[in-house]
Amino acid sequence: MPESVLYDLAEGVATITLNRPDAMNSLTVETKTALREAVERARDDTAARAVILTGAGRAFCAGQDLREHAANLEAGRGLDGTVRDHYNPLVLALAELPKPVVAAVNGVAAGAGASLAFACDLRIASEKASFATAFTRIGLAPDSGMSWTLQRLVGRAKALELLLLAEPVRAAEALELGLVNRVVPADRLGAEARELAARLAAGPTAAYGAVKAAVDHASAGDLASALRKEAELQEACAATADHANATKAFLQKEQPVFDGR
Repeated sequence: MPESVLYDLAEGVATITLNRPDAMNSLTVETKTALREAVERARDDTAARAVILTGAGRAFCAGQDLREHAANLEAGRGLDGTVRDHYNPLVLALAELPKPVVAAVNGVAAGAGASLAFACDLRIASEKASFATAFTRIGLAPDSGMSWTLQRLVGRAKALELLLLAEPVRAAEALELGLVNRVVPADRLGAEARELAARLAAGPTAAYGAVKAAVDHASAGDLASALRKEAELQEACAATADHANATKAFLQKEQPVFDGR
């Protein structure tokens, strides 16, 4: 059997590819475990300074593998603990990566597959991509963080509409709603994602991690708390070699070179 998740590192960019194209990259227990391991590998890989998450074939990720799920229902195991044991830690690992993460959405992103894309920092979509919350179509509530991420992307009212009606959102509409940052021709998706990730990988990755931490903290707190967090993170960034070198380069009217330290 081919590996269900691929990991590649080139020029500071770790590319994680869901690799079950015949099953639209749907998520089995094995795939969820392998994907979490790949995300943690990218986290710990000092050579990886930015990450791309994408899918092989015509889909990004169709969400939970329903054949596996149906077998669990038939056996009386219900969800078989997968939300708590697999999806929750996977989404946290992805969202809490101290490195920028770009989702290259090449096709359908449905259910938990859409949740994975929403948990990334930036999303580039192929013109052939589409998004669907999908959960209510099979009598389920949202999981994998979608109740949290979706309303922060499109607002509460639109999030409720997308979750309740579960209608597909095509790439152009996704761009209008703010679900994605840009839409590109299908044959340009890989190149555009690599170009963006390479740009991020060459940047101040310690500062990028601080940006993510600051925005996450501020999304659930008041202004005073956000100010305290900003001060804490700014002090940490000010102590980095990247900041010292970039300040010196600015004064000397040179382009800074960032090492991620």
